[in-house]
Amino acid sequence: MIEGLVRRTRSYRRFQEEIPIKLDVLREQVNLARLSASASNLQPLKYILSIDPETNAKIFPTLGWAGYLKDWAGPAMGERPAAYVIILGDTAIRKSFGCDHGIAAQSIMLGMTEQGFGGCMVGSIKRDELRKVLGIPDHLEILLVLALGKPNEKVVLEDVDEDGDIEYYRDDQDVHHVPKRMLEELIIDERGK
Repeated sequence: MIEGLVRRTRSYRRFQEEIPIKLDVLREQVNLARLSASASNLQPLKYILSIDPETNAKIFPTLGWAGYLKDWAGPAMGERPAAYVIILGDTAIRKSFGCDHGIAAQSIMLGMTEQGFGGCMVGSIKRDELRKVLGIPDHLEILLVLALGKPNEKVVLEDVDEDGDIEYYRDDQDVHHVPKRMLEELIIDERGK
């Protein structure tokens, strides 16, 4: 059921780094992105895939991890992603990318979840540094980085409290809690009842 898949597709930030992801698995997920919707069907997205530990070690320090967790610097050695997918926009095809990369990222994340993996869509990126360490050409805009691996943490969804606080947090047992607004708060009008 799609709702179950969406509920399991969380932002995981700690992984069992020693469990590898095969390049073919990443290619399958990028194929899901390829088959997904694209504005004007221009298909301007390109991808860099990495399962290489040396390349992963170059990508890792260019990423910001969990802004709400102020005292956490990100995953420790052994809990870092086993793979990355970097989503790029080809400015030779289109100058702005609308929501194409969001659609592609969600397709990839759903596919990874179905394969028993998890990940985090990272938008907090030191783009100039990442461009330099990977030699990314200037005509490719860095849009998102998907950090992927076998999850090594529990993430639970909960309803937003009366105070309206939407900040995720970790409890004393290191369980990651993600408050979600109620459906009634999101739907502002229903017509045709």
